[in-house]
Amino acid sequence: MESTHNPQAVIDADTFSVRRTIHISAPLEKVWRTVTEPALVSQWFGQLALTGTGAGALGTIGWPDERRAPIRVETFNPRSEVSYRWCNAEDPLPETLDEQRSTVFTFTLEATSSGTQLTVVETGFERTSDPAQVMADHREGWDGELDKLVALLERDA
Repeated sequence: MESTHNPQAVIDADTFSVRRTIHISAPLEKVWRTVTEPALVSQWFGQLALTGTGAGALGTIGWPDERRAPIRVETFNPRSEVSYRWCNAEDPLPETLDEQRSTVFTFTLEATSSGTQLTVVETGFERTSDPAQVMADHREGWDGELDKLVALLERDA
């Protein structure tokens, strides 16, 4: 099965945010698990490790050959919204979450007649050292990572 084609992420320079809305031909519950359960997140995004569950859970996320970045679950509304705060755009990366040097990405999920609509919005880029460059990097990142999510979830559909 060919993966669903989705529009690319967009930058809103006025609000220092990056947004992408995609459609996934998979049930909402399956998408929810794949954006919240560390073992499943690690199959399409960075390697996520959390201590605890739900809002307030702390951990790290990282990619091969890179240092792991601190991350915290900010909101956790089952089957509809989860947000994560992370420090990954600055060098050097802090060992613990730094509220002043972090961004927040929020996944919002809605069931559709043919699967799930997922929107990611990442905010807080005004607190980074080079907002325009970091937003451009993250826009590109969300395109690649969410395309991997779609491919993973639609592979067995």
